[in-house]
Parts: sequence; C-alpha cells; structure tokens
Amino acid sequence: RHISTIDIEYAIELGYRVKLLAIARKGTGGIQQRVHPCMVRERATIAHVDGVNNAIVVQSDFAGTTIYEGPGAGESATASAVASDLVDIARQHRTPTFSVLTTQLEKQSSALMEQTSGPYYIRLMLVDKPGVIADIAACLRDQNVSVESMIQRSRNPGDVVPVVLTTHEAEEISIQRALHSIETLQSVLETPRMIRIEQI
Repeated sequence: RHISTIDIEYAIELGYRVKLLAIARKGTGGIQQRVHPCMVRERATIAHVDGVNNAIVVQSDFAGTTIYEGPGAGESATASAVASDLVDIARQHRTPTFSVLTTQLEKQSSALMEQTSGPYYIRLMLVDKPGVIADIAACLRDQNVSVESMIQRSRNPGDVVPVVLTTHEAEEISIQRALHSIETLQSVLETPRMIRIEQI
C-alpha cells in the first residue's frame, strides 16, 4: 500500500521490478514466512510474471531452481479453481495440502522478521541543504548499514528532493532502527519508504 509511482520508476532505473511475493524459506533461525512487495532483478524470470499469472519459484538442494507459472487470478482461473474444489467435495476427495496429514507434519520453529537480512531500497524526501546526507549516513552507520548506491537529483538549495539509497546486505532490525532515527531528522519531510530486495 505504500508503493508509489516514483518507487516503481526508480526501481526500473535501478534495474529492478516491484512484485508482491509470498516467501517461505528454511534457515538457521527457523522457517521464514512473509508476504510483502519486493524488488527483484529485471532479468529474473519472476520479474516478467504479469496479468492474471502467478508463479512459484522452488529452490531445492538437488533439483536447483524450478519455476511453475500459470493463471492464478481473474475470472476464468478463479472459476476453474472453485469448480475443481466443488467437484472434489462432491466426490469426497480429501488430499492433504502437503500430501501428508497435518498430524504427521514435524513442528518447526518460526524465524522472526527481525532476523531476516538482505539488501534494501530506501526512498527519502529531504530538504536540500548542507549536512543532510551526512546526517542520513550517520543514522545508517550507527546501525551498521552500508550504502551500495545513491541517487539524488540536483535542484535549487532548499527544495524538497527525493533521495534513493540501496544498501548492501543488512539485518531487518538494523534497517528498521536506522529508518526510525532518520524519520526524526528535521530535514526529512515524509516517512521514509523501504522495499526489500530479493535475490531470486
């Protein structure tokens, strides 16, 4: 809900596309489960999934990366799914979601969102005056967040300008703390916008 046209334009300029992703990933801290807008590289297959199509990207140890794409929204796809469910109910077909009964599934711990890490896109609306970028850099430095790139369009001093940053890999909790500090600066006129960058 916080993605604007300007973010989509900057994403394209940086070589990304904005996609709504549902992510499930097993890591050392447990299973990550999250849904949010992400930036993915323009060359990634999932960047070109549009319209009524959905795609599932599966990364496994032995098969590598496999992608399954097809209609998942819109009138025909939805009608097909509903009709299929009704037929299954009528025939009393009850296939477990994971082909295993839920009572036989092994319980796993869940990873907290704060434990995730990756690169980030950050957009700020700043008053263009001396020292502002230094203040932003200090907020990021204090949380051990390293900047990979920055875009700032030159305007007249005192104007409000968008400044876009991308970071190297950082922890979610560090990004959140840095953004909280940045938002308290007098030169920052809007709530900072952040989009997670997924390496798919």
